[in-house]
Amino acid sequence: MMALTVHLKSVANLRGKGDRIAKVTFRGLPFYSRVAANCEAVAHFNEMFQWPIASRLDGSEMLEIQVYNYSKVFSNRLVGTFCMVLQKVAEEGQLELTDTFIDDNNTSINTSVTIEIRYQSMDGTVGMRSNGEYLDVPDDRDGMFTFETDSLLSGQSHGSGASAKRSLQGSIPTFRKSGKGVFAAMKLGKIRSSKDDHKKDEPAVLDMEDLDKKAMRLAGMLEPDAISLASVTAVTTNISNKRSKPDIKIEPSSGRPVDYQISVTIIEARQLIGLNMDPVVCVEIGEEKKHTSMKESTNCPYYNEYFVFDFHVPPDVMFDKIIKLSVIHSKNLLRSGTLVGTFKMDVGTVYHQPEHQFYHKWAILSDPVDITAACKGYLKCDIAVVGKGDNIKTPHKANETDEDDVEGNLLLPEGFPAERQWARFYVKVYRAEGLPKMNTNIMANVKKAFIGENRDLVDPYVQVYFSGQKGKTSVQKSSYEPIWNEQIVFTELFPPLCKRMKVQIRDSDKVNDVAIGTHFIDLRKISNEGDKGFLPTLGPAWANMYGSTRQYTLMDEHQDLNDGLGEGVSFRARLLLSIAVEILDTTSPEILSSTEVQTDSISNISESATGKMEEFFLFGAFLEATMIDRKIGDKPITFEITIGNYGNQIDGTSGPSSSRKKKKDGESDEEDSGLIQNSSEDEADEESHLESVSCTPPVKPVVTDRNYFHLPYFEKKPCVYIKSWWQDQRRRLYNANMMDKIADKLEEGVNDVQEIIKTEKAFPERRLRGVLEELSFGCSRFVNLANKDINQTGRTKLDRERLKSCMREMDNIGQQAKQMRMQVKKNTVKDKLKLAQNFLQRLRFLADEPQHSIPDVFVWMMSNNKRIAYARIPSKDILYSVVDEETGKDCGKVKAVFLKLPGKKGFGPAGWTVQAKLELYLWLGLNKQRKEFLSGLPNGFEELKVAKTDRYLHSVPPVSLVYNMKQVFQLRAHMYQARSLFAADSSGLSDPFARVFFSTHSQVTEVLSETLCPTWDQLLVFDDVELFGEASELRDDPPIIVVEIYDQDTVGKAEFIGRTFAKPTIKMCDEHYGPPRFPPQLEYFQIYRGNCTAGELLAAFELLQIGQGGSADLPPLEGPADSERGPIIPVPLGIRPVLSRYRIEVLFWGLRDLKRINLAQVDRPRVDIECAGRGVQSVLIQNYKKNPNFSTLVKWFEVDLPENELLHPPLNIRVVDCRAFGRYTLVGSHAVSSLRHFLYSAPNKASSNWGSAAKLMNGYMVLTNGSSQHGFSPSVSSRTLSRSAGEIIVIMDSMEPTLRKMDTCVKLDATSDAVVKVDMIDDERDKEKKRKKKKKKGAADEEDETDESVLDWWSKYFASIETLKETLRAQEAAQAEAEEREDLEIAAEAADIKCDDIVRKGSRMRERIKEKRNAKDKKKGHAVDGAEKQIVKSKVDELMVYNKELETEYGDFEDWLHTFNLYRGKAGDDDEHALDDDRIVGRFKGSLCMYKLPLSEEITRDVGFDPNMGMFQSIPHNDPINVLVRVYVVRATDLHPADINGKADPYVVIKLGRSEVKDKENYISKQLNPVFGKSFDIEARFPMESMLTVSVYDWDLVSTDDLIGETKIDLENRFYSKYRATCGISSSYSLHGYNVWRDPLKPSQILAKLCKEGKIDAPQYGTGGKVKVANRIFVGPTEIEDENGLKKQTEEHLALTVLNHWEEIPRVGCRLVPEHVETRPLLNPDKPGIEQGRIEMWVDMFPMDTPAPGPAIEISPRKPKRYELRVIIWNTDEVILEDDDYFTGEKSSDIFVRGWLKGQQEDRQDTDVHYHSLTGEGNFNWRFVFPFDYLMAEEKIVISKKESMFSWDETEYKIPARLTLQVWDADHFSADDFLGAIELDLNRFPRGAKTSKQCSIDMIRNEQELPSISIFKQKRVKGWWPFVARDENDEMELTGKVEAELHLVTAEEAEKSPVGLGRNEPDPLEKPNRPDTTFLWFLSPLKAIRYLVCNRYKWLIIKIVLALLLLVMLGLFLYSMPGYLVKKLLGA
Repeated sequence: MMALTVHLKSVANLRGKGDRIAKVTFRGLPFYSRVAANCEAVAHFNEMFQWPIASRLDGSEMLEIQVYNYSKVFSNRLVGTFCMVLQKVAEEGQLELTDTFIDDNNTSINTSVTIEIRYQSMDGTVGMRSNGEYLDVPDDRDGMFTFETDSLLSGQSHGSGASAKRSLQGSIPTFRKSGKGVFAAMKLGKIRSSKDDHKKDEPAVLDMEDLDKKAMRLAGMLEPDAISLASVTAVTTNISNKRSKPDIKIEPSSGRPVDYQISVTIIEARQLIGLNMDPVVCVEIGEEKKHTSMKESTNCPYYNEYFVFDFHVPPDVMFDKIIKLSVIHSKNLLRSGTLVGTFKMDVGTVYHQPEHQFYHKWAILSDPVDITAACKGYLKCDIAVVGKGDNIKTPHKANETDEDDVEGNLLLPEGFPAERQWARFYVKVYRAEGLPKMNTNIMANVKKAFIGENRDLVDPYVQVYFSGQKGKTSVQKSSYEPIWNEQIVFTELFPPLCKRMKVQIRDSDKVNDVAIGTHFIDLRKISNEGDKGFLPTLGPAWANMYGSTRQYTLMDEHQDLNDGLGEGVSFRARLLLSIAVEILDTTSPEILSSTEVQTDSISNISESATGKMEEFFLFGAFLEATMIDRKIGDKPITFEITIGNYGNQIDGTSGPSSSRKKKKDGESDEEDSGLIQNSSEDEADEESHLESVSCTPPVKPVVTDRNYFHLPYFEKKPCVYIKSWWQDQRRRLYNANMMDKIADKLEEGVNDVQEIIKTEKAFPERRLRGVLEELSFGCSRFVNLANKDINQTGRTKLDRERLKSCMREMDNIGQQAKQMRMQVKKNTVKDKLKLAQNFLQRLRFLADEPQHSIPDVFVWMMSNNKRIAYARIPSKDILYSVVDEETGKDCGKVKAVFLKLPGKKGFGPAGWTVQAKLELYLWLGLNKQRKEFLSGLPNGFEELKVAKTDRYLHSVPPVSLVYNMKQVFQLRAHMYQARSLFAADSSGLSDPFARVFFSTHSQVTEVLSETLCPTWDQLLVFDDVELFGEASELRDDPPIIVVEIYDQDTVGKAEFIGRTFAKPTIKMCDEHYGPPRFPPQLEYFQIYRGNCTAGELLAAFELLQIGQGGSADLPPLEGPADSERGPIIPVPLGIRPVLSRYRIEVLFWGLRDLKRINLAQVDRPRVDIECAGRGVQSVLIQNYKKNPNFSTLVKWFEVDLPENELLHPPLNIRVVDCRAFGRYTLVGSHAVSSLRHFLYSAPNKASSNWGSAAKLMNGYMVLTNGSSQHGFSPSVSSRTLSRSAGEIIVIMDSMEPTLRKMDTCVKLDATSDAVVKVDMIDDERDKEKKRKKKKKKGAADEEDETDESVLDWWSKYFASIETLKETLRAQEAAQAEAEEREDLEIAAEAADIKCDDIVRKGSRMRERIKEKRNAKDKKKGHAVDGAEKQIVKSKVDELMVYNKELETEYGDFEDWLHTFNLYRGKAGDDDEHALDDDRIVGRFKGSLCMYKLPLSEEITRDVGFDPNMGMFQSIPHNDPINVLVRVYVVRATDLHPADINGKADPYVVIKLGRSEVKDKENYISKQLNPVFGKSFDIEARFPMESMLTVSVYDWDLVSTDDLIGETKIDLENRFYSKYRATCGISSSYSLHGYNVWRDPLKPSQILAKLCKEGKIDAPQYGTGGKVKVANRIFVGPTEIEDENGLKKQTEEHLALTVLNHWEEIPRVGCRLVPEHVETRPLLNPDKPGIEQGRIEMWVDMFPMDTPAPGPAIEISPRKPKRYELRVIIWNTDEVILEDDDYFTGEKSSDIFVRGWLKGQQEDRQDTDVHYHSLTGEGNFNWRFVFPFDYLMAEEKIVISKKESMFSWDETEYKIPARLTLQVWDADHFSADDFLGAIELDLNRFPRGAKTSKQCSIDMIRNEQELPSISIFKQKRVKGWWPFVARDENDEMELTGKVEAELHLVTAEEAEKSPVGLGRNEPDPLEKPNRPDTTFLWFLSPLKAIRYLVCNRYKWLIIKIVLALLLLVMLGLFLYSMPGYLVKKLLGA
């Protein structure tokens, strides 16, 4: 055993005089020295510290020494730190040195330290293991004290007796500092030493001196005082050696129903497969179905319909529901239609998306009947899932630029492949065992009597649910151990969009089948999608199922548990199953194309496939049973422990099967147990007959107090033990345990860091570094350990794959943690903390083992043979392993277990009361390892066994333990105060008292009435508390204290408020009562009520041992201090906080919205403020109705508060109503829990000219101009405040505020006169270039200057929304880039890349992002190039569009006036206290300011200081004031449908005080996104009428109108705010036009007023367009144009420039509210917390005493413009030929063209028919005329029509402007045949080809790349376009071409030059020249034949003629050849 020893000798050259303390840290484990008192320059410590270490000392490890100035009251102040690398020590083993410290800034200081370090090997006892046997190492008892490594390091003590050497452990607390398990570094991989060498009769007492001497000899310490420091942490952290951490939250959270709202918008579908279809979309969620309307003959229908589904179910049920979108073709009342394609995903997938939604995404439709088919089309939709309290940020919906990039916006989560493949999911079900009875015994007996056979009472089958389908196995009649051997096959796209598969064993019954047990399989846990990932696979493995108790009752109250809702309370069965997935190759011919679920049988599986059967041994000891609920009654109580069905005596084993198994296994066990236990035969023989004892003997409960009993388990503790047989799959649990432990440590550390940050303590980054180091160490340790048992039997594919992926992932986490550790700096702590939390989630996910092995252990409390309450303990937590990390966290430890009621009984108040608290010791392991099972029990016991023949006695487990050692203690509970308690009474307050439980004792504090923040200041003393066990162990592991807080009620029982746990600080009788541990510090403990927090308790607990001298030796107690409180002892001085004098000033402004109290109105209210027993009252409001404001504004009181801000008591605000005859009633109250916000800090003199608003941002002033205003965008500007004593000049260079993108960074020197020049010239140049380029393209000059008169307020609005979208996009891109950069940095650190590489990579990244963006832009590109809004863009002034409430942007306008909600009534027990809104009975407006006395005089010497107002100077008066309120309502979006048709008829209602404006007659029919465009003027009198309510109602013809949602705005805070929210300041000043100045005050007047109020000099306007305000010079234009276009001089632009940059003005500057539109959520009181839509609006307010404002701005909705589209169909060509001729069989077509513009084809027009075209050519010269109304800005056609014949009024629809042309083949008798179609989007369609030849299908295929044109720009276009249709394989094919001319004219032009339809007058077209063949055969047969011959057979005839000629020539040749040959041969 190795150890590192550090001898800290002295620290020299210290400054000042004081107490010093040193902290020495190695491997994350700190030791503290004793306190060196009152030392001056030199502190002599002369102490030894020793770290036992398990792994070799690495040369790169560090030793850190820190010296602090010690203070009892304040936190210690660091003097310096000394770090050294231990390389030399590792090499040489010894080192002595003196070196200097460094301070916080890493600079060296004079102080030096002298130390000596040794690194040595020590001999010790370590058991070594070989082949599973233990070899004993002989123990050398003499010589130096030998470490029992194991017991010391891991806190596992062994054996029942204690040896001299064992019991030493307790008194070396220095090693016990492993409070948080920092010992990780040292206790790794110890093999536990065998304890057989303990003599059985050794006395267990050891005298203390001996102990102490040994301790000192070991640690080299000199004073006993120094020993005690380390255990301080062991107390506060709840992890220690023999005890486990209790779980505080008791109530189960799952299973309770919650509200959900799912909204689905079906926008449109594209590319649906099929010809000329009439599609309907069906949206199905779970059982609910909704349909869209039907669109006729189109395969790209546009719906834009919104559906809402409301659910009230538990989260698990919700997330498993399937959302199914299907497109159905030609559905009507009579026929159900044919399914085109479907898309499925579960609700959980949507909920886990960012913002819980998919927005504008395309779902790929696939055909469930034919999986070989390709995609069946795309459906564009939005899906959002809203739970309570979620708010969904909808991306801003203005004119939607088409997301035409279908592939880029698929409805799939991030990281899913776009093309999912079909796959088969095979679920194989083999067999089950341990099923419960599912029938009553009576029936069975009847059957038995008749048939004479005894049958199993259950008929099980298995049902599997997956992605909306279910499959089931056959039913096995009457079998507790059914064998199925069947597989269920699902066919589904892979990866599936359903997370979970549900497997259920059900009981088949005549009446209805019920579930026996349910198991969920999370597919994410059984697969891995990474590069080295694997497909989902599982098993064959046993799945354990839990549910209700096993007794069969006809109406099982816990049936839900069997369906998988809530936590199962008992083992039900286990099922052997496996899952495999096979990706299908859909091209292979023999594949089954349907997705129906199939069931086939499979072959049996071998017994050993799931692992070797092993005998397990479970031991439990009940050390204490207290806090038993009195409701149970006083019948004897017994506890039962079960694992699976073993140990279950009432309703466990069903049938003889288990005994069979026992026998079978028992035999095999006997053979090898002889080898394993190196023991005699008979012992092994005895083993197999060991009977299990699973119940404690019944004991009658004893009363503790009025709520609880306890059981008298004093020195005799009952035990239970169970033997059970399971497959040995411990490895799975071991790996999970290792990961869980790493995760627990990480969680603990992360919580620590959060606590440090929250309490603003020093150095959170150091703690975080330690946490990360521990994490990376743990991960590497896991990788080493997990790698070992690779070849175990029963390992499944999933085991192997999971191990690989876990090791990869852990390795990865370890590496990342290592790198992150380097990057943790003071300013990055919070970011890195987020990453650490991310690690935590990953670890928790990995640790959850999907394949079960040993079932969980249940502890049941039974009384009267009924099961009352239970606790469920995962078997992995108590599983033993020889390797320490693999052991369960509660194995062999004492754990406080709280029992709870089963099932639904455990919800709500019943579930909060503890049913019983047990101190329970559990151990589970293989029977072979059984000898270890008692090792963790507190020492000092003897075993009592069952009386049996003596020869086996030594190996039988005990049935009870008798403790013969007992210690007596006194517990002192210092109960100081509680805060933010839960309101339990109807008054909104509580009457709290606390009850403290310790062991079997309990005491209560006094009741304090009517408060939520009681300060009890009371010491509770528990005398003579007896604890059993060794003194030394108790010191380290005291039992926990439970504190419960109740509300006292006059009648009935006290009501539970919450509970918390604590551990006492312990002083043994030989220890000194003094620092640093005593007196203990007050600490905050979080109080829980169920799962919710219910306040905090400030208290301290100490446990003092009473020695021989009795309690006289204890530190004295002060008697009751004040006589009034009677016998109550206050908290003693050393513990209660140190107080200082504070003054609290209160600003009383007024009361608002007070509700009636007991039906009487509040008339004369008053406010009482109280803090720490002192307080002040406001003046009485004489008549609340007339004026609810206070006449005296400021009052103050002085109070003594703790120095430590964290201990400040809350401040209580109470409002009482003073009634006649001196009666008072409480109206409501509010507790300000943290006063820190209101602490006043004097301004820093050094920067006296800087307001508190000025925050320095690294000295840089960043000018970023995302929005095209003069000013900065508010989000930026709030951070970009410059600092300079000189002058800052802001120059505006150009008159036109052109849009500019800039990133100028100007470094402002502290003294320089910087000139900030905002440069706009480059951009202009760019524009010129662009313009020229465009001209070159051949398009007309598209930048034709937009006429001012065309622009209106809406132009401004839409331009602003575009800007908003761009800003959001830019932010996202920037964020992505930042993340990438961070990833690169991390990667770089791993690989030690140089910095410039990073830059290079980064820029490469950026290029890649740019390319992506460009590609996208290209696709959108040409479309937008010329769109009107782009031009407008550069010219239009903009406003700010906030996509949230204005309040969130400006801190609720509480810059000086705060609003405190007054509560009354009981708090709701809903999960998130969501019902608090109902408890609000009014609001108090005012403010607080608190400061320490005395205050420096400088403040009060200020000019114009009004002593009456205290700190609240320059506050406006609160007299009533008349105000004109002008409310502009722009539009509402996503309203919740209110009518049956899924729409609403919304109108606006405005309420302010008594005035109400209803705009009922202007309701908008059947719209969920209505554009209101209205302004309303209301006169109001503040403060009486200051709450504005804007509601949207749904108009109904018959019934009353329903409220859809409303939003409330507090106008008063806005009115008085320094942000000037009365009238937004626009970005430019103009006198006329759409951007006219709205405020009655001109900018110069506003500026002058602001300067006056801020007490700064008036603005000085200079020449050359400059203005100087407070040492800042601003520059801007000085001319303005009036209506007539005349220019004149003005200072307004300059003043406006200053106002837009007002936040840069020192001291008084702040961001003024710009001209804006805010988006507010609409809420409905009936559906709290769920948004019902949003409304866009803004409010202007004008005081009536100022000049009257101008008329309201015109924002009424744009009227659509009337246009007429004239389409001339000239000719067609190459149309495919459909008909066959009767006589000649020849192909021909009777062509006509159909066209329409509006959605439902209601305006469709047909040409005449060109009969009998033989070539596909058709001549028409036919004109279509389509009149339509068009909204330019939104690019939509507006249609108004009645929805059905029953509709009351017309509904307005907006649809995209798309012209559809189709070509048809006319038939006389049958239906016409559809041949092809083309759809042209009138805003962007491809230019037509010049000739028919150039026209090809590519014009449609590559539409994105081709230049596009807009008919609204071009007005007239002529050309050829292709017709296309889809063939059988869903490929696009060309089916014809059409030559058409499109001509767009406005309505006026159409009147001037009218045209006729078809070829009619006026302006008729000439008749087409059609060939005669169009006439029929028999009229002119010759002509037709000629035509036929010429046209059809011309080439054939030519070919035949040529062939004949050739033949003739060949014949001639052959004929004459012989003659010539002869001639030649003869040479004639």
